[in-house]
Amino acid sequence: MTAAPAESRRARQRGGDEQARHRGEAVRADFTDGFTALAHLALDGAQVSARVIDLLSGKALFSVDDHVVLPTASVGKVLLLLEIASRLEEQVNTRFDLLDRAPEDLASDAGVWQYLHAPSLPLTDLAALVAATSDNLATNVLLRAVGLDAVRARADSLGLKRTALLDRVRDRRGPDDAPQLSVGSAAELTTLFARIARGEAVSRAVSSRVSDWLALNADLSLVSSAFALDPLSHVRSDHGLSLLNKTGSAPGVRSEAGVLRGPRSSVAYTVTIEFDDAVHTRRLAVLQAMRTIGIGILEYVC
Repeated sequence: MTAAPAESRRARQRGGDEQARHRGEAVRADFTDGFTALAHLALDGAQVSARVIDLLSGKALFSVDDHVVLPTASVGKVLLLLEIASRLEEQVNTRFDLLDRAPEDLASDAGVWQYLHAPSLPLTDLAALVAATSDNLATNVLLRAVGLDAVRARADSLGLKRTALLDRVRDRRGPDDAPQLSVGSAAELTTLFARIARGEAVSRAVSSRVSDWLALNADLSLVSSAFALDPLSHVRSDHGLSLLNKTGSAPGVRSEAGVLRGPRSSVAYTVTIEFDDAVHTRRLAVLQAMRTIGIGILEYVC
């Protein structure tokens, strides 16, 4: 990638430093555009939280209100995947265990199982569906099998205080239901994904299994839209890039956490934005801001 002229880079860095004193920290000039994009969203009333770290050193490269807890939609399903992978490692379950879907598991929107005829699928196939398409029906079947309390206990064992899967997927949330599917802070989620990538989440075997599942994710519409990977086929390295990520989308919420490895370096990242989704142009601005941060990430790792 072509480096910006030194004079231009210094000017952008000065501008980024001046803004960063107020809401966050832009360590590299490459992330200044992303910081500015998030600042514009915040001025328009959105809540934003983001963090990018170097995977090897753990150094923070970019941060904006990264300890703020925001809704993260389906990103919290990674905690379910960690619990499933841990049970397989502990031999509580086997990958061939067949799980049946029930009427109470049905949930619309994300996923493909609701369109298939198979009434039962192996446990590991359901985990793959959750990772690849954020399958809501598969999520609910797995949650019914392992229990939400077990997922919460797994999160506690990982030291997560601001990140949780709060409920099963519901088409409608009543007054007695959790208000969100999941919540999290960018700081905790970024650290969690870094631990998964390094083989440090629960165990190396558990981390490896979850990494393999997350590499199947077909949603590259948010931060990862900047990486130019094939959304349906990026398990193998492409132009020296390899990605594992989990996204979450709900009315007024867009969130993505992931790890991108590149030819020069690797990063872990999380970006979450909660916004007024009543106007389509606001959603477009959110997507563009997330892509802008993705461009900064891509420049860093290449």
